Order: sequence, then C-alpha cells, then structure tokens
Amino acid sequence: MDIVLCYADDHIFTPYVYPSSWPEGDALRQIISLLIVTNLGATAIYLVFGMLSYYFIFDHTLKKHPQYLPNQVRREIKYAMQSLPWISIPTVGLFFAEIRGYSKLYDNIEDSPYGWFGVVLSMISFLFFTDMCIYWIHRFLHHRFLYKHLHKPHHTWKLPTPFASHAFHPVDGFLQSIPYHIYPFLFPLHKVVYLGLYVFVNIWTVSIHDGDYRVPRILEGIINGSAHHTDHHLYFDYNYGQYFTLWDRIGGSYKYPSALEGKGPRDFMRNLKAKGKLMDGADKEE
Repeated sequence: MDIVLCYADDHIFTPYVYPSSWPEGDALRQIISLLIVTNLGATAIYLVFGMLSYYFIFDHTLKKHPQYLPNQVRREIKYAMQSLPWISIPTVGLFFAEIRGYSKLYDNIEDSPYGWFGVVLSMISFLFFTDMCIYWIHRFLHHRFLYKHLHKPHHTWKLPTPFASHAFHPVDGFLQSIPYHIYPFLFPLHKVVYLGLYVFVNIWTVSIHDGDYRVPRILEGIINGSAHHTDHHLYFDYNYGQYFTLWDRIGGSYKYPSALEGKGPRDFMRNLKAKGKLMDGADKEE
C-alpha cells in the first residue's frame, strides 16, 4: 500500500493537504492518509465495478423473482457504504504495519527469492492460500453462535446483485479479508502484485454476485463462480469457497450449481413466464 501512499503524498497530500512542517514519515500522518486512501479506494472499486456489473452483466429480470427484495439495490448499497468505513479501521492497522516494514513485501524483481518465477508462484499461492483461509473463516461464520450476529446480514440477499458483494457486517467483512492482508506477512510478495491482487479480489467478489451463471464447461467443477455462490445464498450450507471448489469438496460442502442443472433462478423465472404467472411492469426497485 506504500505505492499508493507515496503517490498520494507526492501529488495530493504534501502539496495541497498537510502543512509542510508535517513530515511524510510521521506515524499519525500516515495513519490518517491510509484511512483516506483506503476508504476512497474501496468505495471507488465497489461502486464503479458494481455499477458496471449491474448495468452490463446482471440479469434484470431477476428483480421480478419472488425472493428479490423491494428496493434491494438501494439497501445493498446503503449497508455496504455504512460498513466499509468500519472495515477500513483494522485494515489500516495492517496497511500501516506494511509500510513500516514489518511485512515481506518487496520492490524489485531482483528481491524475489526465485526471480520472475517466484513472482508468478506468489500469485498462484496467494489465490490458493486465501481461498483455503476464507473457506474456513466463512464456514466458521455460519456457526449458529456467530451467524445471527455477524454473517446473517449478508444472507438477507437471497438473490444478490453485484452491490451485495460488499454488503457485510463490518466484523464479517474484515474477518473474510484477513487472509489477503496476512499473506504478505508470511510470504514474499511484490508490492505491485499485491496491489493488483487487492484490486482483483474486490472485482472477483463483485463478479460472484453478478447473476451471470455461465462457466466454461471444463471449469464448472473447479471455479467457484456466480452460479455456485448464488446457491450459497439460496441454500446456505454449500459452496463457501472464494475462487475454487477445492475446499468445498474436501469439506463436504460442495454443491453442483442448480443454475447449471436447469433449476436456477433464471429457469424459475422462465417457467413462471411460460405459465403466465410472471407479471409485467415495474420491478421492485423504486
């Protein structure tokens, strides 16, 4: 995150925001700057990619589904925008530790233990490490003693839109983000790769809520896409994984997506329409 902070210091904070007497390396200044950058960045990624996905990918006929809630998009956005600032507080603590040099992030390819091969390997291991951790964190959040207090708000959306992607209870959202942040404290990772992966995981989170159930047939049993995650929202005890189905298979929680069996929400809507039970006119958004 120090790449973003350095850019913000050079072009915004130092010339226009902070007094010249306040050094860039001051701890309090760095924390305040990280809070600003983290909140603006997370909000921008959420809203920009959420809107792109909602308007160009999401199937709007699903808004007439019986399990789609009145004013759902507005409610998803409101919940996410209330949660993101709270999630940013502990997140900034981890970012602060990174820029203070406590992580294993490095600047140059030459610093990689195995050169370019190490960089590529770190990207792959990041995905598998975070997928494994998120699976168990996510499953833990479904325990009856935690679910109603932390994770239940995210399951309000039985048929999520892309805007449900970040609509978490703050503690829930932070817990599921921890694997992304602890990876560079455990394993070497290039700073630019880390920043790219941070953006990628946020976009991926949007994508698995986008209602586009298409998956290349060869990857249907490997990738945990929107079809898999929609079944998680609908049936609760299945498909906890983030990117892959590996840990769901190991943990006995894998479910082949109903959308790929011709039994998904879109199929339900087509059946309603064929029976003349689908009402035309306005959807549930005001």
